Amino acid sequence: MYKFPKDFLWGAASSAFQIEGGWDEDGKGMTVADYNSFKRSDKQADTKVASDFYHHWEEDIELMKELGLKAYRFSISWARIIPDGDGEINPKGIEFYNKVINKLLSCGIVPIVTLYHFDLPYALVKKYNGWEARECAYAFERYAKVCFENFGDRVKFWLVHNEQNLMMRVDERMNIAADVSNKEKIRAQMDYHMFIAHALAVRACHETVKDGKIACAVSSTVTYPMTNNPEDVWAARLNNLFKTDYSLDMYSYGEYPGYYMTYLKEQNIVPATKPEDKEILCGAKMDFIALNYYRTLTARAFPADEVHPKGLRIEGMNEVDYDMYGYWKIERNTNLQASEYGAQIDPTGLRIVLNDYWSRYRLPLIITENGLGAADELAEGEKIHDDYRIDYIRRHIEAIGAAIEDGVQVLGYCLWSVMDLLSSHEGFKKRYGLIYVNRSDGDIMNLARIPKDSFRWYKKVIQGGSGQILQN
Repeated sequence: MYKFPKDFLWGAASSAFQIEGGWDEDGKGMTVADYNSFKRSDKQADTKVASDFYHHWEEDIELMKELGLKAYRFSISWARIIPDGDGEINPKGIEFYNKVINKLLSCGIVPIVTLYHFDLPYALVKKYNGWEARECAYAFERYAKVCFENFGDRVKFWLVHNEQNLMMRVDERMNIAADVSNKEKIRAQMDYHMFIAHALAVRACHETVKDGKIACAVSSTVTYPMTNNPEDVWAARLNNLFKTDYSLDMYSYGEYPGYYMTYLKEQNIVPATKPEDKEILCGAKMDFIALNYYRTLTARAFPADEVHPKGLRIEGMNEVDYDMYGYWKIERNTNLQASEYGAQIDPTGLRIVLNDYWSRYRLPLIITENGLGAADELAEGEKIHDDYRIDYIRRHIEAIGAAIEDGVQVLGYCLWSVMDLLSSHEGFKKRYGLIYVNRSDGDIMNLARIPKDSFRWYKKVIQGGSGQILQN
């Protein structure tokens, strides 16, 4: 049994576009997430209804209270607050999130709010090409200030961007056209402007929210070498550096690390900057680090050759990645089991990354996403027997407990997700929730909320207080 701090935030998580629905109700504008989900409406569920939290928020938060949650991490939809991204404020959007926040607090649940979770107002794409223009960063700063001014008296934990480091590698999330000729230059400029936006939001939070704490939320990367060949060891390190560590360094120190700047120069994609940027970036000191953890990766060196000459940028970041010295390739780790959707399950990796980030940045950490996606089935008597999820959660909580014993300061654990929600590419076929939402991709059905076996198990873990890990 591992002992957790008395004030440990046992929580669960969601995001606006995946759970809310009501995509155009009460003045909300369209987002990039909406736009992309509608393109797949003939194949899977979209954001129009999702889990319909917009109309079920009271009963859903009552279920969170029954579960015993100490914290709920969720996101605010920028387009619900400012429908076109940089124009008029929508009072109905403010009203909705005020009701949610007040209900959470009345149930003894700490709100942890993400400002931006993959859902850029689509009007900013049409106006600025989104994050490619610096104006988008200033629009985000204004939106963040609106949130701090309206909710900061009650919300003290804030996250800026969810998984900027992952989002940047996915063309759809950034609304980058597949056939654009200067794609990588656009991507680098967007990434930079999001760093500026992050820094502006951090500064605004510290100026506006009394006792407010704000952080990044990264998709964490732990990479093992395929063999003990030093080239494979370096390839694994490069994968961590280029996938996540460069962004953590940028958030923490306000400048790109040397290896990343060399890469940008070699590719001739160094983003445009302004003289005042150094002060903006270096002055934005985070209070903690939030990380999302699902799996580890394994890499082997892939030397440059005649077919892949040094300096050539290879598409497909998850397959073969470029470095100034050559390439590396992601391989399957035969020592690990995988979920039915292919993610390799590795609780030890969570202990590794918690120790790594703590030793490098000496900032408190909170896990804001960790969970198992599976095709859960509703059994007789409206039961969902998800022992596989219980085992997954238990092993990862044990890894957190071990990291705490190692000396890592961990603030909390927010399981992904509190209830079944819209998976970006699998709809409702892939379910993460502790609570089953009775709908399919093609049929909204009755949207009934049905606690799974994992709900009851996690409730006992939270009630244990000391973090006792129960077997059933």
